[in-house]
Amino acid sequence: MPSIFTKIINREIPSFTIAEDDKHYAFLDINPAARGHTLCIPKKEVDYLFDLPADELARLTKFSQKVAAGMDKVLNPIRTGVIVEGMEVPHAHIHLIPIYEATQDFSLGKKINMDEGEMSELAENISKEIKL
Repeated sequence: MPSIFTKIINREIPSFTIAEDDKHYAFLDINPAARGHTLCIPKKEVDYLFDLPADELARLTKFSQKVAAGMDKVLNPIRTGVIVEGMEVPHAHIHLIPIYEATQDFSLGKKINMDEGEMSELAENISKEIKL
């Protein structure tokens, strides 16, 4: 059975797309821990990030780096943090979470509220800054 992320990749479920290439997809998390919280995933459905072959993991990391650079230009955080937890959805993924304050709590259990209009505008602005 396809994961929810595969359904997002296949456009069966809508998302706020940030970036996409032939092997990867990045989109805003609908339950963000911070403004701009983005997920980077391989299009290939693999449950555990570290089960990806080394070359595919390296490509996902490079893709995530380019996405983070676009996020940094638009959001101007102190830096963008990375969380690889992988328990919620059985599809390898990397969380990119902008850190705006040194004391910011950016755990995955802490959510902020953003409406669809804000998310759509944010996704569009970040997308324009990403150079794949």
